[in-house]
Amino acid sequence: MQSAPDWPPQPGAFQPSPFPHPVLHALHCLARALLFPAYWALDQLLGCWAPMARPSGLRWLSTAAKAGAALLLLLLVSPPLALPGLLLWLPLQAWRRPFCYQPPPHCWAPPTPWRPAAEPARCFSVFSANLCLLPDGLARFSNLQHSQRRAKAVGTVLLAGLRPSRYGAMGCSAPGPGAPRGVLTAAVPEGLDFVCLQEVFDLRAARRLVSLLAPNLGPVLHDVGTFGLRPGPHLKLLGSGLLLASRYPLLRASFRSFPYARREDALASKGLLSAQVQLGLVEGRRIVGFLHCTHLHAPSEDGPLRCKQMTLLLDWVEHFEAESRQSDEAVAFSMLLGDLNFDNCSLDQAQEQEHQLFSRFCDPCRLGTRQEQPWALGTILNPSTLHQSVACSPEMLQRALEQEEGRHHYLAGPPHGGYRAQPWRGRRLDYITYRGMPTSPLSPEVEQARGQQLSSPMGRQTRRVECDPGQLNQTT
Repeated sequence: MQSAPDWPPQPGAFQPSPFPHPVLHALHCLARALLFPAYWALDQLLGCWAPMARPSGLRWLSTAAKAGAALLLLLLVSPPLALPGLLLWLPLQAWRRPFCYQPPPHCWAPPTPWRPAAEPARCFSVFSANLCLLPDGLARFSNLQHSQRRAKAVGTVLLAGLRPSRYGAMGCSAPGPGAPRGVLTAAVPEGLDFVCLQEVFDLRAARRLVSLLAPNLGPVLHDVGTFGLRPGPHLKLLGSGLLLASRYPLLRASFRSFPYARREDALASKGLLSAQVQLGLVEGRRIVGFLHCTHLHAPSEDGPLRCKQMTLLLDWVEHFEAESRQSDEAVAFSMLLGDLNFDNCSLDQAQEQEHQLFSRFCDPCRLGTRQEQPWALGTILNPSTLHQSVACSPEMLQRALEQEEGRHHYLAGPPHGGYRAQPWRGRRLDYITYRGMPTSPLSPEVEQARGQQLSSPMGRQTRRVECDPGQLNQTT
C-alpha cells in the first residue's frame, strides 16, 4: 500500500492563473477592466428589452431614464476604453490556458481514500445542472435576473447538505430487478462528490460561486474556454459556461473547443472539459475516475451539427483517457455528463437519439431509442408558464409534476409542436452517462437517479428543471 502522505496527491501542473506569467495575467485583468463599461452598458440595454422587464403605466419613465443613461454611457465612455481593451485582450488569448484552477484552502481535506480491501463498495454522488448564469440582460429573457445573487444562492444551496425528502416515482410501476430507482425531490441531495454546471457565463457570478464551492467542496475548474479569434473564423467572446467542482483531488484536466457553431452559439466557446480524479488506493496503485462535461449546440433544428459535436467529443474522451491513464491505475468509472440539447422522445431528433454515444456510454434514464424509464422526467420547463406561481415554488412544482396534467402544463412540449408521447414526461435535455473499463477490477453500478425541482431563492425559477443527479456505486 502507498503510505499516508500520498493522500491527498499533489495537484500536479495546475496553476490558479490561466497565464504562464504574472505580467500576462496583469495585462489580461487590465484588458477586462477596459472592456467592462461597454459590457455593462450593453447588458443594461438588453435588460430593458426583456419581456419580464417591460413596464406598464407610468413606470415607462423610469425604464426610459435607465435606458437613456446606459445608452449615454455606451456612446460617450465605452468606445474610448473598449477599443484599446479589445486590442489588448485579443492577442493575450494566444497565451491563455483554457481554464482557471481554484485550489481549496490549505485546511481542506478530501474524503478518506477508498481502499477496496477494507471497503468493498463506495457510492459517489454526481450533480449536473444548467444554471443560466448569463449576464443579467440576457438572463431576463429567461425570466431570471440578479445573476450574481443567484450564483451566491445556488452555492449556498449546494453546500447546505439538505437531506432530500423521498418521494415515489410519480406512481409509476417499480423498476425491474437491478434497475436504478428514480426519485423526484424538491431539494439537492446531501453529500455531493462532483458538481458539473453549465451556462456559468457571467464572470462575476462565477467568482461568487467559486468563492463558496472551493473552500467547502474542493478544487474548482472555472472560466473554461478558448477565447478570441478561432478557426472558422469565429470570434469567441464567451467561454464554454462549464464549471466543475470535486471533493476528490484533481490529477489532470483539459478542454477542447468544438470547431462547429452557428448563430448565437458561435460567440461561445462550447466544448468538452475532461478531468481525472483520484478516488483511492488499491494494492499500492491509484484508483481514478474520469469526468467529461459538455454543453452541446442549442438550436433544436441543428441536429446534424450536434451529431458532429458528439462524434468529436467521443474521440476526445478516448484520447484524454489514454493519455492520462497510467498502466498500473485502476479505473473506477468514466462519466460523460451535461446539457446535450436534445431529448429521447421527439421524432425530429432521431439522428441524435441513435448516435453511437449511447452504445459507448450507459444512460440510466434510457431504455432505448425514444424509450425512457417510467420515472424519467423532462428537464426543460414550458416558457409560457415560467411566471406562474407554481413554477416559482420547488415544492409546488414537484407536486404538480407528479401528475400527468401538471407535466402537460409545466414541462415543455416537443420542438416545432411535434407529437407528444403518451404518457407525457417532458423533454430530457440533461444527461449523466457512465461506463466501466473492461480491464479494470472495479465495476460501476447506478444506485439511484434523482430529478430536482428547484427555484431560485430570489423568487424566480430557474430556466431548466435541475437535471438528474445520480449516485454511482463502485464495487470490486
